[in-house]
Amino acid sequence: MARIRKKTIALLGAATSSYLWLNRKGELNRTLQSIKSDVSAIRERDPAAANIIEALTCYSGLHAVVIHRLTHFLYLEGLPVAPRIISQINRFLTGIEIHPAATIGESFFIDHGSGVVIGETAEIGNDVTLYQGVTLGGTGKETGKRHPTLENGVTVGAGAKVLGSITIGENAKIGAGSVVIHDVPANSTVVGNPGRPVRERGRKVGAADLDWTHLPDPVADAMQSLVRRVVELENEFKDAFPEKREEIEKAQETGERELDRVFDYYRGLGI
Repeated sequence: MARIRKKTIALLGAATSSYLWLNRKGELNRTLQSIKSDVSAIRERDPAAANIIEALTCYSGLHAVVIHRLTHFLYLEGLPVAPRIISQINRFLTGIEIHPAATIGESFFIDHGSGVVIGETAEIGNDVTLYQGVTLGGTGKETGKRHPTLENGVTVGAGAKVLGSITIGENAKIGAGSVVIHDVPANSTVVGNPGRPVRERGRKVGAADLDWTHLPDPVADAMQSLVRRVVELENEFKDAFPEKREEIEKAQETGERELDRVFDYYRGLGI
């Protein structure tokens, strides 16, 4: 018993010393706190997460982020090679690639996760949400800061590509499939390729906005505005030339049918 007691005391002393050494800069405590906030983010933003056990066991995005936080800790400690090796194992297990040097804030949520890539110099703030297939990448072989910065509250839709040393402002929302290569103002929405910001007024900020069914579409808005103007001109033309009224009305009917087909195709309904 005395021998077991001595070994237990020695083991506890070694564990305490190791913890104090690893946490000498406070990084280990911050890492553990960040992991706790990541778990909470799943419960807050995904209604499919029925309980804490499901969140811990069934979310590859959480697994990838937890492993990254540990590799990032090792990276900050100056450990060579090992963080990169672990990040590649992380990629193999989860389908998510995060460079150990990438900086990620608290309450980070990767939903579904497969195909997400986060580059070396990427910086991600608090309360950020990424969906599957998102890339936070570079645009060439330049050195230094070459990946995006996402400020607090940003949401990036499935398949979106955010490229280069740009800044995505607080509470901005990037639509699925967008390609963003320029800075995005805070509290705005970006859609298209290349991504164009469309400022939204009157929306609540400070929480992840998961409504993807009402994204603004500036191209469709411009087309509809042009169509309205053409109809107004045709009506004015009919008033100015009564003898052409019947011919103009037939042309309008044909034009309306063709426009309906174009808009159906644009909305994905086919022709």
